[in-house]
Amino acid sequence: MQVPVKDCVSLTVYSFTFLLGLPSNLLVLFVYVRKARKRGATPNVVYALNLCLANLALVAWLPVKALETFLQDWALPSPLCPVYSFFLFSSIYGSCLFLTAVTVGRYLSIAFPISYKLYRRGRISCFISAALWAVVLLHLSLGLVAEGGGGFVSTSSHNVSVCFENFTQDQLDLLLPLRLEMALLLFLMPLAITAFCTLRCVALVWRSCLPVLGKRRVLAVALSTLAVFVVCYVPYNVSHIVGFVLQENVHWRTEAMLSKTGYLSLS
Repeated sequence: MQVPVKDCVSLTVYSFTFLLGLPSNLLVLFVYVRKARKRGATPNVVYALNLCLANLALVAWLPVKALETFLQDWALPSPLCPVYSFFLFSSIYGSCLFLTAVTVGRYLSIAFPISYKLYRRGRISCFISAALWAVVLLHLSLGLVAEGGGGFVSTSSHNVSVCFENFTQDQLDLLLPLRLEMALLLFLMPLAITAFCTLRCVALVWRSCLPVLGKRRVLAVALSTLAVFVVCYVPYNVSHIVGFVLQENVHWRTEAMLSKTGYLSLS
């Protein structure tokens, strides 16, 4: 069986991400859980925990993605396809929203330190986290409903089984506008908020009385967060917009996820 070059690249990314990303994210999860037990669940800890769980939802299912890519076929039981798709896409948008929440918290702590401290409660952050997950899961549920109650596994034009990739025109009529709405609501809006908060943090820190070294550290963290946001989430969400414009399920959506997947091996 001959695997195309682009799929070999994808397999390499999936393998390294799973081998490096799984233990590193489990370690981060352990550290934040321990910190929450010792010092209490601050907003940053709550959002970081949820961000870590979102990343793990993707990493844990990468062996399935790698197997599908290697075999060029969906060889697993059909009922596993919607579960796999649900975790995969919830990770993308869950991590996107919680990265935004972390950035907003950082901005509020710098711009309004006294006022923010009054509302800086772990319980409030837990409610916000639950609301963010509810938004993500609602959109993904609607996306899975677009399958029309089928088995999610279908036969492509190459006569191989595919998971949640081959759609009828009726399914695309529902799915494409939903993907566009997800790109706008769950990506472009968080991106705008993240960019605003990051640039405001840069301006406030630059005008502050912090030592030069302290300023550089804060600016490096803020700007790296914005860079991660752009690199990880832009390609995949651009595929939603392009797909809506062309009115088709663009074939490079899988490759568009590689930037997000590859980052997890380095985080």
